[in-house]
Amino acid sequence: MNQKQRIFFWSITAALGGFLFGFDTAVISGVEQSLESLWQLDVWEHGLTVSIALIGTVIGSMLGGIPAQRLGRKKTLFWIAVLYLISSIGTALAVNWEMFLIFRFLGGLGVGASSVAAPMYITEISPAKSRGRLVALFQFNIVLGILVAYLSNYLLAEFMTNESWRWMLGVQAFPSIIFLVAVLNIPESPRWLLLAKGQTAQAREVLQLIDPETAEETFIAIQKHVDQPQTTKLFSGSYSTPIMLAVLFAVFNQVSGINAIIYYAPRIFEMTGLGKNSALLSSTGVGVVNLVFTMISLNLIDRYGRKTLMKIGSVGLIITLALVARAFYAQDFSGLTVPLLLFVYIAFFAFSQGAVIWVFISEIFPNEVRASGQALGSFTHWIMAAIITFTFPYLAERFGGGNTFLFFTIMMVLQLLFVLRLMPETKGTSLEQIERTFISH
Repeated sequence: MNQKQRIFFWSITAALGGFLFGFDTAVISGVEQSLESLWQLDVWEHGLTVSIALIGTVIGSMLGGIPAQRLGRKKTLFWIAVLYLISSIGTALAVNWEMFLIFRFLGGLGVGASSVAAPMYITEISPAKSRGRLVALFQFNIVLGILVAYLSNYLLAEFMTNESWRWMLGVQAFPSIIFLVAVLNIPESPRWLLLAKGQTAQAREVLQLIDPETAEETFIAIQKHVDQPQTTKLFSGSYSTPIMLAVLFAVFNQVSGINAIIYYAPRIFEMTGLGKNSALLSSTGVGVVNLVFTMISLNLIDRYGRKTLMKIGSVGLIITLALVARAFYAQDFSGLTVPLLLFVYIAFFAFSQGAVIWVFISEIFPNEVRASGQALGSFTHWIMAAIITFTFPYLAERFGGGNTFLFFTIMMVLQLLFVLRLMPETKGTSLEQIERTFISH
């Protein structure tokens, strides 16, 4: 196995956490109605059944930086795989509602922790010239996991009519086992080995495997942190710039309306006068468009940079959201105008925010606070996702589709200003050089 193949294997292994992230998030759509009738759930219980994993995700993202810093990136990924495995088997075998909630919550913890540990690990083992593409594999796997979950649900519903919901949930055990075994065959992050454990020989060995030409230079740059240690308290004041960038980036990711549109696409289409049959079209169409444009972004992010993709994406999001708002104000729902606009919106989002967020947040924090910084960015992303997801039906009903989409449009105008004025370009730059740039500022 040559150098490029080795790094790709390590990266795709960590990115499997993203595949399970996407699968776990989407699989509930195929079982929630079966569970509602099986356990005779009322409205509140049904809502908790669907959202319990999201609650776990918020907590997992908030706490995920702790094991990543104390146990290491590799061990944290291993225990995330264990959580996914236990959750899939436990929910599939659940004999009552309470048991289902417990195991579904554990899966949510895995999702939240993986959004911290996986991008961070890939960032720390990737050469600067290909770091964007490799970290973006995490987002690609999330989107792929969502699509596979939809397909899996459809096939199992067709062929496993007897308690098919158990199979839909239990099938996740197979990729979980693959993830668990694969993690055992990747090295620990060299930056964690050196900074947290002082294991210079092991760190140098991994750096040699990553890139022999730059290994010594990178080792010396990381070693400076050992000789001149920085504060490890994220909110000490020393890291105000990366904190500001990560929080704003994560907030803008969600006030684009992405989760509202993905989760409530059938509802939005019904608001435009289309029938319920559009649900299948919307979920499948959105998934395919998301996957295709994530792949395009993955191949361009290191060539043209994070900032360029964000500029293009922001302009596209502003235009599409404004046109959707206009359609609602004018009550002009002729043809497939709104669905097509939303597919174009998904394309621009996947091309920019969708692929860039995990790359950018994992790059901008210095080595000594990367775990807590990544956790902060991930937690902000998930808490905003929860707020937008829970409030969208009320906002759409209370203020109407036009005002709701106008709000998303205005937020994307602010995002464009953020990208133009505040967002730095990080492509092709070592993590240590990015840190020096922020310190100099």
